[in-house]
Amino acid sequence: MVAKFPQLYLASSSPRRAELLTQIGVQFAVIDADCDETPLPAEAPRDYVQRMARLKANTGSAEMVAQQLPLRPILAADTAVICNARILGKPRDVHDAATMLRLLSGRRHQVLTAVALLIPTPKPQEWLALSKSDVTFRTLSEAEITWYCRTGEPLDKAGSYGIQGYGALFVTALNGSYSGVMGLPICETGRLLKQAGIALMLPTEN
Repeated sequence: MVAKFPQLYLASSSPRRAELLTQIGVQFAVIDADCDETPLPAEAPRDYVQRMARLKANTGSAEMVAQQLPLRPILAADTAVICNARILGKPRDVHDAATMLRLLSGRRHQVLTAVALLIPTPKPQEWLALSKSDVTFRTLSEAEITWYCRTGEPLDKAGSYGIQGYGALFVTALNGSYSGVMGLPICETGRLLKQAGIALMLPTEN
């Protein structure tokens, strides 16, 4: 999405994060923030998602400078699914996705999403927020796992499922932030924007 007068840059190519930002009236432009998302050895899940959110924000900031774009705040987020103390990121392929879904089947897991807001000028500032949610899956059959993988939905999502799509068929309970599980917790994001003095745009009358 490219807003006519963007308030900030979204350092993410996720259509879900773009949809959620649009939902609350934020005007933004997308900026590239590709980076290595490999967890560090023995890195705690909470530290991992916060490090990644910061890294994506700083990568987006560097891209903004490299492209000589107007200086604006950078918003970035990172989501990880945690099950049995394992960090489940995006699957490498269909087989990896199926393995993750088998792990989640019939169990409760945690979804962590960190949000970073970087203000580059006049004095660099950074705000960070963390959303924690507990999600419970019903027991999945092998046929259901195979069917779901064939939809293609799991392949670009942490933990190999999208709660806003077909993956909702597997969720029996959610304690926390639905938007956080999607990839951008609206409550925490709104709080960061307010702290930074970024006002939400009011809808215009037709």
